[in-house]
Amino acid sequence: MTQSDSRFFSLDVFRGMTVCFMIIVNSPGSGADPFSILSHADWNGFTPTDLVFPSFLFAVGNAMSFSMRKWTAMGHGAFLRKVFTRALLIFLLGFLMYWYPFFESGEDGLRLIPFSHTRVMGVLQRIALCYLFASLMIRYLSGRQVAALSVLFLVGYWVILLLFGDAAAPLSMEGNAGQYLDKWVLGDDHLYHGEGIAFDPEGLLSTIPSIVNVVIGYYAGKFIQRTGKGYESIARLLLAGGVLILIALCWNMSFPINKKLWTSSFVMLTSGIDLAIVAALIYVLELRGWNKWNWARFFTIFGKNPLFIYLLSEILLITLHRVHLSSGLSLHEWINAVLFQVIAPGALGALLYAIIYMLLCWSVGWWLDRKKIYIRV
Repeated sequence: MTQSDSRFFSLDVFRGMTVCFMIIVNSPGSGADPFSILSHADWNGFTPTDLVFPSFLFAVGNAMSFSMRKWTAMGHGAFLRKVFTRALLIFLLGFLMYWYPFFESGEDGLRLIPFSHTRVMGVLQRIALCYLFASLMIRYLSGRQVAALSVLFLVGYWVILLLFGDAAAPLSMEGNAGQYLDKWVLGDDHLYHGEGIAFDPEGLLSTIPSIVNVVIGYYAGKFIQRTGKGYESIARLLLAGGVLILIALCWNMSFPINKKLWTSSFVMLTSGIDLAIVAALIYVLELRGWNKWNWARFFTIFGKNPLFIYLLSEILLITLHRVHLSSGLSLHEWINAVLFQVIAPGALGALLYAIIYMLLCWSVGWWLDRKKIYIRV
């Protein structure tokens, strides 16, 4: 954290909290269903877990509010090279993460996992696309034009789903327009299959409204930099958050809050909550100084190497699932069966595993911070 960034400690903590809880919800222990609040809503509805990914996008926007100050001095060519290169690298890292470990066992020994059965879209891929389009919007459009285009994204997405989805169930998993587009462009074998069918919650069409999460995070960061960390900033952030939440609840009656479709009401709800959380952190950390035992530094460890720590957590988790013992259990299942489900059977054991796993990833981040190693893309 540089000296200039230290004035906005609350934004660093917010970013770190997002990565921390993303790891927890992505790595529950096996042998029991996790607590309901640590699971995504089955379809329509909202749980605290559903807030994690949009908060990551909101944090990307926050970070952009600092980096764009330097990039505005660049020429158009240098800016476009920077933005497109970074977006491509993040997208490629996400794709390779899903392809990992690249080889699988076959009758003839190890063989390359075919590209034809590799998921194309995903979390990092969505972050890359949202970052790219939000950067271009902010660089080349005025604030009013960005706001107008964001509204068009949200309303237009709603209209597209209603007009081009299944006539009987345009907002269903099987019948939404985004599903049709993903199947046509990418094909079933390149989609996520964790829902029981070929359906990608990070699909192409639903990426459009998710850009708005980044845009709102950007302007929230700009607002905080401009107005400072006083009570007026907190009040305005809370007011804006409350308005967005109210819009979400009203919109929910006709366009349900749905994380897997990334509905426009979901964008409004999560952005509103994020604004309220940032306001609370400014009050707690910046104004009141409630940081006894320096607890907030725990989260800034994640925030200093967020992309690397997230990648590490996912690759290590994939490895634990892929390594199988002679008993037939994966290493992930074996650890939970002989340790965590013995110590605390049920959902508590699954949570305990996730917390220990998160702390393991945190320890790597702590070591990197101690060595002043900050991995950027």
